[in-house]
Amino acid sequence: MVLKQYYLGCLAHASYLVADPAAGVAAVVDPQRDVDGYVADARALGCRIGHVILTHFHADFLAGHLELRDREGAAISLGARAAAEYAFTPLGDGAMIAVGAVRLEAIETPGHSPESISLLVHAPDGDPARPHALLSGDTLFVGDVGRPDLRASLGWAAEDLAGLLYDSLHDKLMRLPDATLVYPAHGSGSLCGRSLSKETVSTIGAQRRDNYALQPMSRAQFVALVTADQPETPTYFTYDAVLNTRERPTLEEALAEELRPLALDEALAWARDGARLLDTRDPADFAAAHLAGSLNIGLGGSYATWAGTLLEPGRPIVIVAWPGAEREAATRLGRIGFDAVAGYLDGGMGALTGAPGLVGSFDRLSPGALAEALDDESPPLVLDVRSPAEHGGDGIAGSANIPLTRLAGRAGELPPDAPVVVCCGSGYRSAIAASLLRAGGREAVTDLAGGLAAWRLWRSSASAGAAWA
Repeated sequence: MVLKQYYLGCLAHASYLVADPAAGVAAVVDPQRDVDGYVADARALGCRIGHVILTHFHADFLAGHLELRDREGAAISLGARAAAEYAFTPLGDGAMIAVGAVRLEAIETPGHSPESISLLVHAPDGDPARPHALLSGDTLFVGDVGRPDLRASLGWAAEDLAGLLYDSLHDKLMRLPDATLVYPAHGSGSLCGRSLSKETVSTIGAQRRDNYALQPMSRAQFVALVTADQPETPTYFTYDAVLNTRERPTLEEALAEELRPLALDEALAWARDGARLLDTRDPADFAAAHLAGSLNIGLGGSYATWAGTLLEPGRPIVIVAWPGAEREAATRLGRIGFDAVAGYLDGGMGALTGAPGLVGSFDRLSPGALAEALDDESPPLVLDVRSPAEHGGDGIAGSANIPLTRLAGRAGELPPDAPVVVCCGSGYRSAIAASLLRAGGREAVTDLAGGLAAWRLWRSSASAGAAWA
């Protein structure tokens, strides 16, 4: 038996290949949309991917079940409560999928979503009472459980799903042997929970002992606990959850339409017609020179998550990237179902040679430069775009707080003529925010390079120097 975990760091997403090389067959669970890795590994094992299973309709990414169906002929399986436009096999409690001599046993575990299932992995000749592993989807994470509030816009009350989640965990998963390995669909950084561990594998026994949500408590106490203080839901989550139920083009088909080089005049024409100019380079490169009016979301950070949060599904996108990075930029948008890419600026910023009037730029401030500016008679407004909880914990004295998720709708709250310096934890979100404000017409905007991490380090060094002096 082969059980391999694939971890996609930018989406904190784990997927799985289960294979029986002797039988030449494999299954994939919760695949990402670009499926080359699974296919290549199955081929290397001498296997064909005969099954693809979704533990639920994921909200944070577009799954690759249709890609594997069309490319490999894989049969799609979903939970018995699922409804979808494409043909699938419904899996209720106890339903078995044979992957050669390996057996995958479904357990209905509603709570994170109504159609959620988990999968027990039974090794060949293994004791049925002692499964090798649990592929827990978004029901049980390492250190957390799935949040129950992501289907609110589709008519499900968080409290109702939380009650179902309690039953799924306590009546089903917590009855498994302590030695059962736990392989979840997400790790730290995912917004499908709030306290996920950096570890991507655990055991039922360890989770029973250490997971805060599995400690002894009543059903009512559990419901109150898991519905309180959940992070803000990205706007694209409902879009992706619904799109995962639909028949739609594969990623390969979408990229064939999207990866079109656009001359500068074509890119500008798309922008005039409402397309978003998306610059995917690093913040320092963007600040040094960019096509005026662009939004900067760098490939070096949580690119897809912030693109999904700040861009509108279906609105055309023109990618501005370093030459050679266009496919990565479009593919990572495709992972969240944002397939409305009109093309990419041919030659990247090189296309603007000879057109200086279209080039924007600004200086990012170092911590020392910001400290000097704050001592001026007319200091800039410092805008912290972290979440309110982050801002309340620490920050620059006197800073205003508008989370990046809300900035587009609340930019009018900023004093119209005040120079603004944007800050966040590392400088990634602040660079996005500065580009958003500048694209909206504010010119006196910059950001703190390195974010508050750099600010704290500079303050600490300055204090140490003063003490030594």
